[in-house]
Amino acid sequence: MAAADVRFGIISPPVPGHLNPFIALGQTLRDAGHDVVFVQMADVAARVERAGLAFVPIGASDHPVGSLAQSLDTLGRLHGHAALKHVVQAVSQTTRMFAREGLDALREARVDALLVDQTEPIGAVLAERLGVPFVTVCNALLVNREAGVPPPFTAWSPSESWPALLRNQAGYLASDFALRAVHRVVAEQRTAWGMTSWRSMDDSFSPLAQLSQQPAAFDFPRRSLPPTFHYCGPFRHAAHEDTPFDWSRLDGRPLVYGSLGTLQGSKREVFGTFVDACSDLNVQLVLSHGGALDASAVRPLESRAVVVSYAPQRAILARAAAGLTHAGLNTVLDALSAGVPLVAVPLAFEQPAIGARVAWTGTGRVVPFAKLSRHVLRTSLEAVLTQPSYRQAAARVQHAIADAGGAERAARVAVTACATGRPVLASV
Repeated sequence: MAAADVRFGIISPPVPGHLNPFIALGQTLRDAGHDVVFVQMADVAARVERAGLAFVPIGASDHPVGSLAQSLDTLGRLHGHAALKHVVQAVSQTTRMFAREGLDALREARVDALLVDQTEPIGAVLAERLGVPFVTVCNALLVNREAGVPPPFTAWSPSESWPALLRNQAGYLASDFALRAVHRVVAEQRTAWGMTSWRSMDDSFSPLAQLSQQPAAFDFPRRSLPPTFHYCGPFRHAAHEDTPFDWSRLDGRPLVYGSLGTLQGSKREVFGTFVDACSDLNVQLVLSHGGALDASAVRPLESRAVVVSYAPQRAILARAAAGLTHAGLNTVLDALSAGVPLVAVPLAFEQPAIGARVAWTGTGRVVPFAKLSRHVLRTSLEAVLTQPSYRQAAARVQHAIADAGGAERAARVAVTACATGRPVLASV
């Protein structure tokens, strides 16, 4: 396979937090002359095709048009164990969809190689069955396991002490138990195709290259990552941010940007606390709720904040003094790319673990959701705004992100790995 004509298939979860960086990486590969095709349920076709990338739909029988929006709306109203249960059920259904229809779709698309999200291990199975090379892409917090690194859904700090090691081991066992339905689908498909069993889901990671959106500066200390693991930094593309915004609404006060991402934007009580805390300080708050709040929910907020359904996130963060976030990885990385310190209020999923990295790197403060109040949030935000150490730490990560290479580096590594079929070392 020549490096000049690789046709990549992309296996991604259907949620924006994974799709958006994958789209940016796909656009970067397209700009370099390669073909890119997404295989997913029809609900994400418009998002992909709007970005100028090819799309092959699957799952019409169990993922009809409209089902994704319904599922995400339900998820946005859940928290705790109920949210986890919903996510695992949705992921196992998506995995089963790929196992049932992915092979034929990828053959139809005539792909030469696959880019597989780290949280979709069925993609590695499909690559093996097709006999094509693949690269693992960590769009979310990387899940590579180490004894001293806590599981990526906890707020724990890293430690090599025996209590911490035992705690981490118990956490990984709990994770495996929670995801057993997904692992079962993968194991059944490998058996059906006569493949050897995996010892763990870590066996699903590519031996050629693993590409992470994180920079090394925004991770816990690592000892056991493979030599083919690349901390690339955020996957972004210039054409991927064109959301309009009325800049005349900014009044010159220090700007605070608040967002709960694309899945948690319906939590009006959290947005209300954001507004209350900022009202006690000499700042202007811009809130983006991702279209999740109706007019009746927005009305009480907009007299004290600029409230929009969608915002040009990176452009606003470039002007911001601080960010208020649910600790979603993409929002955190966009803020740190601009050198903006944060106050994180983790709500679900891997957000507590991302918040733990905000605290570990000194790039902001973390307010646990259970302790969220006007006073606590105001105190944390005031500290982030006035104490130089937070902005200095954010600037250190900003420089690391600038040096990491982003989507351009990730694209180069992916092309080299898949065109040669050989491992690409991070030190090269």
